[in-house]
Amino acid sequence: MSGAAEAGIRVPLDELRGMAANVLLSRGLSPGHTEAVVDAMAAAQRDECHSHGFHQLPGAVELIRLGKIDRGAVPAIDDRTPSLLRVDARFGYSLLGFRTGAPLLAEKAAKTGVAVMTINNCYHFSALWPEVEALTDRGLVALVMTQGVNCVAPEGGRRPTFGTNPIAFGWPRPGGPPFVFDFATSVIARSDIEMHRLAGKPIPPEWAVDDHGEPTTDPAAALKGALRTFGGHKGSALSAMIELLTGPMIGDLLSADSIAVDGGAALAPLHGEFILALDPDVFLGPERAVHFERAERFFEAIAAQGARLPSQRRYEARRRTLESGEVSIPSRLYERIRALEASGE
Repeated sequence: MSGAAEAGIRVPLDELRGMAANVLLSRGLSPGHTEAVVDAMAAAQRDECHSHGFHQLPGAVELIRLGKIDRGAVPAIDDRTPSLLRVDARFGYSLLGFRTGAPLLAEKAAKTGVAVMTINNCYHFSALWPEVEALTDRGLVALVMTQGVNCVAPEGGRRPTFGTNPIAFGWPRPGGPPFVFDFATSVIARSDIEMHRLAGKPIPPEWAVDDHGEPTTDPAAALKGALRTFGGHKGSALSAMIELLTGPMIGDLLSADSIAVDGGAALAPLHGEFILALDPDVFLGPERAVHFERAERFFEAIAAQGARLPSQRRYEARRRTLESGEVSIPSRLYERIRALEASGE
């Protein structure tokens, strides 16, 4: 889910973290939410996933200004069954809801082998891989999905019916970063379209249609029309599955309902999130090492053909950032963040 980045300046990541925290705290966002939000933006910027990095900060400020989000919301846990918990984000960010429920999710998975956590009534803007990696760090296999802004047409259609509906999967690997993929079921994330618009760059014609249902290379026209699903009818079916699992299945909104609640603000969507955790120790017991070694041979067979494993470029970007301590950010965005920090309200 990385995006094309406008040429810009190099800035210490810690400096950006501090600026972003000041911006959010000065607008009344609670310390817990602020920490979770800034961590997610910083992780994306660190890994050169620019569309989910500090590019998202002005939108977070606007969400607060319009009173859409409960700035001090404290997530509530409903420990529903031995393998199911529900987290009510209470109209705060999903990120704090995830942090609140993840330890109990891991405990449940360790007892039953499989556990599900749902997050309801949450605002979501971030990539899913930080949550996936938080679970693989605990030795769990994870599958996470959520909706997105209602802006994607089903295959053969021309009107927004789906969200961008990302899905992410993680597999822990011994001695190295996990196998992780995270992608929208739209052909591209909406934030990537927005970044092209801001940079004045055209988009490929297969990404979206305009409001007449015709392919377009104009990102502004695409934002008024609809994105397309990847893989034709297959991506369309997968997107529909995510709508059902993160909406009606967990008692939350469909993306079309969420956009109605948004009221035209075009900010972070209000919806639900579905998180599945599998504990290999319970599934495999003492044979875990044998079967995980088989998985390693599988990954090696992929790489031996010259194919790239998902997230490989992101991990390489992470390494570069950790070595230098700096990230690239468009100068226009940097100046906007400075202005937000200076204004304080």
